[in-house]
Amino acid sequence: MSSIAIVGAGPRGVGLLERLAASAPELHPGDLDVHLVDPYPAGAGRIWRHDQSPLLAMNSMAADVTMFTDDTVVCEGPIVAGPSFWEWAGRTDPDTLEPALAAELRAVTASTFPSRRLQSEYLGWVLRDVASRLPDGMRVHVHRATAVDVDDDGGTQVVRLDDGRALRVDAVVLASGHLDATPTADELALAARAAEHGLRYLPPEQTTDTDLSVIEPGETVLVRGLGLAFVDLVVLLFEGRGGRFEPDGDELRYVPSGAEPHLVAGSPRGSLYHAKPAYQLRGGRPPLPRFFGPEQTDDVVAAGEPIELLDTMWPHMAKELAWGWYHELFLGHPDRVRLPWEEFADRYTAAGWDSPEMFALLAAAVPDPVDRLDLTAMNEPLTGLTATSLAALQPQVRARIEEDLRQHTDPAHTSHLGMFVAMLSVYGEVGRLHAAGVLSARSRAFDLSRWQGFFNSAASGPPGFRVRQLLALSHAGYVDFLGAGMLVDVAEDGFRAGSASLPGAEPVRSTILVDARLPDPSAARTTDPLLAGLVRDGEAVEEVLVDADGTVLRNTGLIQVRPSDGALLRASGEVHPQRFAVGPHTTVKVAGAFTRPGMNAQSLRYNDAVARAVLRSLAPVRARSAAA
Repeated sequence: MSSIAIVGAGPRGVGLLERLAASAPELHPGDLDVHLVDPYPAGAGRIWRHDQSPLLAMNSMAADVTMFTDDTVVCEGPIVAGPSFWEWAGRTDPDTLEPALAAELRAVTASTFPSRRLQSEYLGWVLRDVASRLPDGMRVHVHRATAVDVDDDGGTQVVRLDDGRALRVDAVVLASGHLDATPTADELALAARAAEHGLRYLPPEQTTDTDLSVIEPGETVLVRGLGLAFVDLVVLLFEGRGGRFEPDGDELRYVPSGAEPHLVAGSPRGSLYHAKPAYQLRGGRPPLPRFFGPEQTDDVVAAGEPIELLDTMWPHMAKELAWGWYHELFLGHPDRVRLPWEEFADRYTAAGWDSPEMFALLAAAVPDPVDRLDLTAMNEPLTGLTATSLAALQPQVRARIEEDLRQHTDPAHTSHLGMFVAMLSVYGEVGRLHAAGVLSARSRAFDLSRWQGFFNSAASGPPGFRVRQLLALSHAGYVDFLGAGMLVDVAEDGFRAGSASLPGAEPVRSTILVDARLPDPSAARTTDPLLAGLVRDGEAVEEVLVDADGTVLRNTGLIQVRPSDGALLRASGEVHPQRFAVGPHTTVKVAGAFTRPGMNAQSLRYNDAVARAVLRSLAPVRARSAAA
């Protein structure tokens, strides 16, 4: 009999379990025990657990979430279909849920952004469904505990839990998701200076776990970060304190509870992430990859010479993104263009990105500038925007957010969704180049973070209704935007903040600063005892990027794994044959633990590769057992 421990029983761990079950009949027929270890509820894990505010929502529509492979997924293991969230919702009896979730389930549509608590129900069902269909001889055991240590004992992996139990297994997979970490040196210094002056500083962490009671009603709060953590912060500080939104014509009006603070928020980009598109493709899924796929990258991989991603590949990446955009524009909105799709596609294919021929083609074929993709404006939405005061800046920022929201919710602009689909394809191909080891250290240090930032802002934004709520709060004077290039310092009279959008303006002062984002990844600073022990003992190692001349460029904080299958690397550079890791704390990036159906999703393909590698690692164990 063989056994596997998966440390982390959220959607990544459950996804691995599903792929193990799919391939076990082929690669490991016979007895197999799989142990899921997590202090949070199995299936949902920490992020999606039921025990959180019912106000918090997903940033994906019900029809765009699945945990199962389908016929588009190209992987070595068997395809085992299962319901998307939307399909699950249609076949689930609401009366089996608590009243609030039952009411939500009855109201769900394909374009609904469900609550995280309802997603928790789906993920819990997925685990139960997978467990009910395990192949003969395979069993799953759930341990509601924290894994604190793992040791080698004569080829057996001994995973110790905080409840005193020890699991003796043949392979271990670390699937713990986003890890907490102690503050960085800069954050500790900022906290010390703040304490010296009697100020309050809330460092990066999961917003749902932050003690927000230290934020007083009526006080001005400086916030760094305008991503999804900021959106959660706003939900908890306003609706979470009893405020509500009411319809006001086509917009919303905020009705206060009296417990609200005043937020002044900024970031490098200065604006919210782009809202998730709230419509479906009209022209069908664009044929991808087309300009950034194996045809363009196989030679690069085969050559094996280090390249700079954005210097070398950006023309292909950008052309792919625009291909998705214009495919949807021409086929979904033929009344908005001046050429037949076939003619445009031929000329587009022949033209170089950013070439005079491309500019001329787009000017002739796409009459409305709004219908032409501007990647620079998308990445830097407040370019050229300045004001002499914070109050004067607000109407300008709101106008840009309102126009962006209009385009992401008006079905006349489904080209945004075409680009979103292309962006997922590009993300996967960038991951392939990274895994192949052909990106230079400098490119991995800087290009990947720039690309990830652009991807997050364009593809990982909040639902449109959240943007409407933020606009209502801004109109009501409860949320102000600092603009692009936020700067913060500490003085005796409090934190002071300004931005590049407010040159010469009086800084905003506050006695509290919130860093609204997740902690930067750091295996060395992690509070996870198991991973911290592995790093301390040299059994896991952080990725340190070193330039060709020996200059240390960056410590990414990510644990190094073999790209093809997630096998854990030791400090010696050797691969541990029985330990694996998958998730955002590793050097292999995949876009989320669950995905959109019908997309040949990278996350499903990688889960399959890791699961099959884990099963294959058991063969030597079985051979030793047979010999004994």
